[in-house]
Amino acid sequence: MSMSGVENLARVPELKKKLLWTFALLAVYRMGIHIPIPGVDSGALSEFFAQAQNTLFGVFDMFSGGGLKNMSIFALGIMPYISASIILQLLTVVSPELKRLQKEEGEAGRKKITQYTRYGTVLITIVQGFAIATGLESAASPTGASMVLHPGWGFKLMTILTLTAGTVFLMWLGEQMTEKGIGNGISLIIYAGIIAGLPAAVMNTVQLMSVGEITLFVLLLIGACMVVTLAFIVFMERGQRRIPIHYAKRQQGRRMFGGQTTHLPLKINTAGVIPPIFASSILMFPATVAQFSNVQWLKDISSFMRPDSIVYNILYIGIIMFFCYFYTAIMFDPKGIAENIQKQGGFIPGIRPGARTREYIDRVLARITLWGGFYVSLVCVLPMFLISNFGVPFYFGGTSLLIVVGVAMDFMGQIESYLISRQYEGLMGKAGKGR
Repeated sequence: MSMSGVENLARVPELKKKLLWTFALLAVYRMGIHIPIPGVDSGALSEFFAQAQNTLFGVFDMFSGGGLKNMSIFALGIMPYISASIILQLLTVVSPELKRLQKEEGEAGRKKITQYTRYGTVLITIVQGFAIATGLESAASPTGASMVLHPGWGFKLMTILTLTAGTVFLMWLGEQMTEKGIGNGISLIIYAGIIAGLPAAVMNTVQLMSVGEITLFVLLLIGACMVVTLAFIVFMERGQRRIPIHYAKRQQGRRMFGGQTTHLPLKINTAGVIPPIFASSILMFPATVAQFSNVQWLKDISSFMRPDSIVYNILYIGIIMFFCYFYTAIMFDPKGIAENIQKQGGFIPGIRPGARTREYIDRVLARITLWGGFYVSLVCVLPMFLISNFGVPFYFGGTSLLIVVGVAMDFMGQIESYLISRQYEGLMGKAGKGR
């Protein structure tokens, strides 16, 4: 990032206002993380979460930015909204009515689907709030202390109301950030929650080095692995398979259309971070259930499915690969793309329009999804290797790294586009403008 690029940020009052809006709303979110829901013993809760790092609670706490560990008003974070969005996307595939709203109704249809997503978010939050309240009442800290001061329906209703209001407020914050700020508000909220854990992870690593549990060589090796991994993620996230498309010349009235060549970009990682999120949730579910159960076979499964075990990582990679193909098939429609290319008079060189084009796009997409699945699996398994072999409190797992890098690239790209559209050099200076 050049100095001239940074200076250009101050020259555009509208961009400066958008950035201030974004940072102010993120500050409101971070303040709300430290406001606890009433009736919970914070000491007993801290002891419980110290024993639950490798369960589903640890994953949810990471995405909520520490809100679940503090049992704050934002304990559920923005995950209910993301879950509702994914459910609506899945239903769009099987529901003709939702598919019609998405494709034929245009902006009005998208607003209707957004409204359904909000209703789904509230419903999911109520169910999860009731489950959390019931779980808190039945659970105890490792020392046997109860985590709820006054259990009963009063506590349950208060918890459900507080968590639902907190999640709806976060959803509103994300929408305001998208509308008045820069970038996608929902993604920035998750990004801020993950980044907030970085200082604590660095301090823990320094403390381990000061007491001799980690040598300087290991620390430098970990730093080098971090740099290489981040560079690898950036390279792969920018990677595309560009399919050339030629448009034949056609005349309409006195004007001539077509005759140009363009391309269809296919991302290597079309599914994004959805596969590792689903895979982590599925594999950590037995350990989560075992926290609240005295059934011996559940505890045996929980101890067998440790994140540093070979069986866990093999299943982890397999589930990631499955969801990479599954989610890509939902998000990408080769048949619709082939039909649009044919309607516009386009064709792929050497491939017949219509069914042959669809088969070709489907075949290319299947190949790059295979490499995308391998890439996501490698990034997600690497932190497990570092934790098991070096005993490092490696806060950033593979899913976190993918989210952090992806959101940061999108955020910087939007600022760059905004500056260039106002005839300023981008954040990278002349090189960015030349690109």
